[in-house]
Amino acid sequence: MPTPPLAGGTAGPAHLRPLIDTVLTALHDGATRRNGPLPAGGPDTVTHHLHHTTGPLIPDQGTGAHHALRTLVTALAQGAADPAHPHCAAHLHTPPLALAAAADLAASALNPSMDSWDQAPAASALEAALTTALATEVYPHTPKPDSLITTGGTEANQLALLLARERHGPVQTICAANAHHSITRAAWLLGLPTPVVIPAPTGVMDLTALRDALLRNDGPLLVAATAGTTDTGRIDPLTDIADLTTTHGAELHIDAAYGGPLLFSPTHRHHLRSLHRAHSVTLDLHKLGWQPASAGILAVPDHHYLDVLHHHAPYLNADDDTDAGLPDLLGRSLRTTRRPDALKIAVTLQALGRNGLADLIDRTVASAHHLADLVDAHPALELHDHPTISTVLFRPTHTDDTTVATIRRTLLNQGHAVLGRARADDRLWLKATLLNPHTTPDDLQRLLTLVTHAHAGATKEGSTLR
Repeated sequence: MPTPPLAGGTAGPAHLRPLIDTVLTALHDGATRRNGPLPAGGPDTVTHHLHHTTGPLIPDQGTGAHHALRTLVTALAQGAADPAHPHCAAHLHTPPLALAAAADLAASALNPSMDSWDQAPAASALEAALTTALATEVYPHTPKPDSLITTGGTEANQLALLLARERHGPVQTICAANAHHSITRAAWLLGLPTPVVIPAPTGVMDLTALRDALLRNDGPLLVAATAGTTDTGRIDPLTDIADLTTTHGAELHIDAAYGGPLLFSPTHRHHLRSLHRAHSVTLDLHKLGWQPASAGILAVPDHHYLDVLHHHAPYLNADDDTDAGLPDLLGRSLRTTRRPDALKIAVTLQALGRNGLADLIDRTVASAHHLADLVDAHPALELHDHPTISTVLFRPTHTDDTTVATIRRTLLNQGHAVLGRARADDRLWLKATLLNPHTTPDDLQRLLTLVTHAHAGATKEGSTLR
């Protein structure tokens, strides 16, 4: 067997082109065979089909590039939960834009490693420009804001707590019951006190409980607020929270992994009023930014906040190299080797511009409001509340939590729809997290029809069993 060709260099594109054609055909064939938002049959069926189709993954004699690509990519596409399908709406799992995926291919082919300048000359300059630009979106009034690219909201939240710890020592975090689980996990990983969790009876942080917690706990204190909760998409009262933290001398971190991109929408950015008052902000552009994972951001109001992340490894950032002008990249992440995720983000922002991204956001939010209206008008369905961003909770009327869970699993096993689940007001709800700007009103109507049919089937089955 000849030595396989490489992706880089002047010859790389010619070697890639036929392989990409094979991949694109396999993606099409797999999606056609799936013919829906996810494969039917449930975990056992999907696993059996994958193993049967792909055969041994490490054979003695290789099958060749095109056969391997065709076999495995087709199998993966056929067995995928495809967020590009309008009925795949369970999670903050975005359908990536084609242009972002294409940029990601270039990043993979060039393979810059973002831990030293000599591995990523242009990529490091692009990342520096992008992180400054994104930080300026969050902190438009500070002279030198900065941001880091992370693997997502979880890593960004962990970095936020780490930076607070390095500024003040073992900070006591205060968050609400609606906060993302990564806040508590980050405190555990960093050896910090277990967060004080205050109530969120209406889905957002309770201000009276926050005031009491700030008075009751000794400093240093870090309040972690949320702009876009995982379950309902609600946004904490950021201005009131910022006022309280200022009054009581606490720091503020805002987890805007979901809601942060609303900054780009003139129609919806008012939801993020006072975001700039936080000492750190998490964004996640592989949610409401339509990027392939991963594309997280941690923004801070002053670049010196990040100085504590400096790390010295002579083979990557020798002092004399730094003194001679080679950029030191190790302080830009807790990771060493990392991909140039800046490229796909930069391509997307430049291609669409502010207006294009705002249009995607506005379309998506409008779809969620339309779905809520459809539910509200449906006699057999109950709406939890109108959406803040793009998450809609609903359930069939006059049913119990067991039936709601059964409906969700029925739709999954049939391959008809991917809906999430969320508990609110002591009841279980079906969760539609709309992130597909191509979703139409007819798509939404058909989704509700699938739910009502599944409910009828579950009700009939329950009556038969009784």
